Amino acid sequence: MRIHRLVLAESLRRLGVAGATGFVLLVLAALGGLFVLVPAREHFHVQEQRILDAQARLERLRSGEGVESSGTHVSRLYDALPGQQTATAAIDRIYAAAEQEGLSLARGEYSLVVEPGMGLAQYQILLPVHGTYPQIRRFVGTALEAVPALGLDDVALQRKNIGDAQVDARLRMTLHLSRQP
Repeated sequence: MRIHRLVLAESLRRLGVAGATGFVLLVLAALGGLFVLVPAREHFHVQEQRILDAQARLERLRSGEGVESSGTHVSRLYDALPGQQTATAAIDRIYAAAEQEGLSLARGEYSLVVEPGMGLAQYQILLPVHGTYPQIRRFVGTALEAVPALGLDDVALQRKNIGDAQVDARLRMTLHLSRQP
């Protein structure tokens, strides 16, 4: 069913400026409802479901259902951390991540800090690195992904000249270890 141009032109002429403006506003309101209100309503329903789920979890916790003892949490922590005897393997993975990016880690500083009475140890690692900023950033990301118990504590970047692509970085990392057998 085609509407001829003459019929459309005659209809617009009869409506006048006010009628045509009203028609355009009506079309814009329909489009606004379609593209704004429908997604907002869906988002509202998702958020409402999240609130209901959170309230159900809160009720379960208040009733004591699914509550673990603190000893269970601590033992899970010790199980999740690599053992102190496997620290060299974790450091090897850090070096492999540097090699993957073409970086050399020749002279790092390592110190072992033991938490007395807690069964935890930390290797504090200070690595001077020289390379481009993207190389260093990818190295840090790869190392953190390869060694989940590794934390990045501090990054210091220095460039000799403003136009240099090479950056000198000092990375301070902590490798968290379990001393449990």
